[in-house]
Amino acid sequence: MLTPAMPPQPVPVYSGFDYVTVDAQRRRVYAAHGGSQRLLIVDADSGKVVGQVRVGPVHGVAVDPASGHVYTGTGDNEVSEVDPVALKVVNHVDVGGSVDAIAYDPSNGRIYADEDDGTRIWVVDAKTFKVIKTIAIPGHKPEYLAINPKTHEVYQNIDSDSEIAVVDPATMAVSRTIPTPEIKHNHPLQYDPQYDEIVVAGGGVMSAYAPSGKKLGELPAGRFDQCDLDPTQHVLACAGDGGITRFQLQRGAAPKQLDTVTVAPGVHTLAVDPKTHAVFAVWGDRDGKGDFVQKFTPAP
Repeated sequence: MLTPAMPPQPVPVYSGFDYVTVDAQRRRVYAAHGGSQRLLIVDADSGKVVGQVRVGPVHGVAVDPASGHVYTGTGDNEVSEVDPVALKVVNHVDVGGSVDAIAYDPSNGRIYADEDDGTRIWVVDAKTFKVIKTIAIPGHKPEYLAINPKTHEVYQNIDSDSEIAVVDPATMAVSRTIPTPEIKHNHPLQYDPQYDEIVVAGGGVMSAYAPSGKKLGELPAGRFDQCDLDPTQHVLACAGDGGITRFQLQRGAAPKQLDTVTVAPGVHTLAVDPKTHAVFAVWGDRDGKGDFVQKFTPAP
């Protein structure tokens, strides 16, 4: 069971949050603090706010494991590179549309940024910081995306069509789709490299699929926005319905629900620290009392 490691920590400027990620090596948590147009930086050990960097109306966040720099996607049509130590933007590029989720593949130096409520994925070269490809996707409203570190395929959730689009890294084009008809309004998506499974949820259902498209199982679940995977324990933490719900992934089968902890009505995004297995949740209070980040730790 998860328990609070500390009281909720206030975040300057009331605005609400979007995506969250953890740099376990450098002990930092990064959260998109959209309305304040800042990237929030939190100490993963103390759970306290370190600082904020103005980047624009930020949504997606991803970390370069080599440099520790953070890539962000914004509603101002930009993908940016942030130096979280210097607390400044060091690179940015206009991609031509509003960015929602982003993912980074360190093996080829590509940043994948999907279009908020759109029909495209932009591919940015992290070295030149130029758009090298615009990928057309089926349907519209892409949500979360994940990268297979072995094949380097990109798995892109498609809200409108109840499917996952698979991007071939060689052609940088959609090579196939994985239908997920039981999922309505596909939202969170994670890939477990060791189990070689994609976990997707939406509309109160969670399912596991093989990259081949074979369905492995499904179970009733809450209505979640962001889920994040603890890859060593194969535990998936999901934010939504006012709390955090964790699931144990099962090789070749549907996940099993482990536990739920109530947090706050506004919580809908989180991230897992794979080093300590702690979970960081962020939210904006619906009564306007402020924005918060809180660290939760699993019981021994």
